[in-house]
Amino acid sequence: MRTPVGVVGFRGYSGAELVAILAGHSRVEPVLLEHRHDGGERPAPRGHAGPKRIPSTPEAVRSEKLAAVFLATPAEVSLELAPGLLETGAKVIDLSGAFRLRTPERFLQWYKAEHTQPALLAEAAYGLPEYCRERIRSARLIANPGCYPTAANLAIRPLIEADVVDRRCGIICDAKSGVSGAGRKPGLKTSFCEVTGNFSAYSILDHRHVPEVLLTSGLEEREFSFTAQLLPIDRGILETIYFRSERLKSPEDLLAIYEKRYAGEPFVRLYDVAQVPDLRAVARTNYCDIGVRFDAATGRGVVVSAIDNLVKGAAGQAVQNMNLMFGVPETRALDQPPVVP
Repeated sequence: MRTPVGVVGFRGYSGAELVAILAGHSRVEPVLLEHRHDGGERPAPRGHAGPKRIPSTPEAVRSEKLAAVFLATPAEVSLELAPGLLETGAKVIDLSGAFRLRTPERFLQWYKAEHTQPALLAEAAYGLPEYCRERIRSARLIANPGCYPTAANLAIRPLIEADVVDRRCGIICDAKSGVSGAGRKPGLKTSFCEVTGNFSAYSILDHRHVPEVLLTSGLEEREFSFTAQLLPIDRGILETIYFRSERLKSPEDLLAIYEKRYAGEPFVRLYDVAQVPDLRAVARTNYCDIGVRFDAATGRGVVVSAIDNLVKGAAGQAVQNMNLMFGVPETRALDQPPVVP
């Protein structure tokens, strides 16, 4: 018997990726939870209706005995739905930013909205398995990390832990994402004619993912410069991170920090010092690929971090968290490309 788990927001890019991954999972069965019909339904082949659909109500969740519900929804919808879903006994894995920050004041500052569930905000476990694994296992509410912070924190936090960064010089994160990171809702800035053949920066100095990086990395805001840029491709995130160090002596010293920190981590792959990752290597996988360079003469260091924003940056990491919560192997359904149901 496969355990039923629900997906709200299954018509969006991250939600659809979730359904595809869960369809290939040997222990769970996806159930689609209808919340707001957007008219964006894709036709199904005759005789292949796909996963079961139910309303996204606590009564329906309780009746179907869903063990967990994924919320691939905007923050305001997650705030609306999460309390009632938790009351059914189901675990909730939220892919929005609703529960990522620790205080209502920080949420108001960066999301420009009042937080209506401060108790759940305080309770939620941040779902970056490489750093929060033990808390994730025992949690009933997971705040799945944002895509940019996932790539950034996996690259930056080992440097801060090893205390090799000259923090007076700060860290610069030059981040580029495919268009699917903006979600499926139509908009002028992400329309075909605006994006194709183009390249642009956005949310300069006030991107709402910045506080996530600060919370996990241990950096202060004045020490961190982040700029997001939109690539004319469908998926993928590549971040180039610049810093200075007086303590490192060679590229091998820098790589050794990551080798020690990520030894045994199933979804972090490291490159030799002469190589750096690209987006093609991580497309449709749950891996974060990291490559490093360092110039001892000038003390300049560069770390390149690449993920698929819809997998390790969203749906794949959410399933990784679910596996931890359910006590099944962390890599279950994530060690191969997702299947389309």
